[in-house]
Amino acid sequence: MSEDFSRANQSVAMTRAALEQDLIRSHFEDSHPEVPLLTNDEFRSSIATLLSDRPPGSEHIDGIHLFAYGSLVWNPCIEVAERHTVRLEGYHRDFCLSMEQGRGSPEAPGLMLSLVPGGVSEGVALRVAERDLESELLLVWRREMLTGAYEPRWVTLTSAERSFPGIAFVANAEHDRYIEGLEDHDIVHRLSTGKGVLGSCQEYLDNTVAHLRDLGIEDDYLESIQYAVHALRGDTGR
Repeated sequence: MSEDFSRANQSVAMTRAALEQDLIRSHFEDSHPEVPLLTNDEFRSSIATLLSDRPPGSEHIDGIHLFAYGSLVWNPCIEVAERHTVRLEGYHRDFCLSMEQGRGSPEAPGLMLSLVPGGVSEGVALRVAERDLESELLLVWRREMLTGAYEPRWVTLTSAERSFPGIAFVANAEHDRYIEGLEDHDIVHRLSTGKGVLGSCQEYLDNTVAHLRDLGIEDDYLESIQYAVHALRGDTGR
């Protein structure tokens, strides 16, 4: 086995250290040189543009809120000053991003959640303090924005007490990873078989459902997909 092949297939844990060292980028550059990646300078420009256009209400917040609806709920990898369970109107979760890297491969492509227009989603608002924005948001952009499959967007989040602005990562419908209108049986198949250097899609799904449930959030769509994935794999004792 060549050194290059071994390195390309080595597991990469999604940790703060990996993001600080930009190891996800290094993995893509080594094993998927054909995939165009956004640069750290582009990340900083994107962050600066968003922060310069903060919506009304932001002046009362120490920092900004990120809307967590998938792995950011259970593995944010950043300094979080405060968390709130929140509701986002106008978007819902959808397994609409194809994964041939990360939690998938060309032989066993997986799927990743994103937000698409319509409906409602519940998740967690993660507040990043003002003093930490420069360092922490760069880590978030390295994680979420490396291939450009997501778009950061200001949205309105609503907790039990109030509404306030936050940033959500929504699907970039122009990206080649975006898949619209997959049938449930295709989603279930991909989630039951997709696996890559960051782990499996089933692990991602199970962690997301479990941690949302711990917060008192029940997502009927995710739970029905999870049930079907476990049934397909013959695991009815989850």
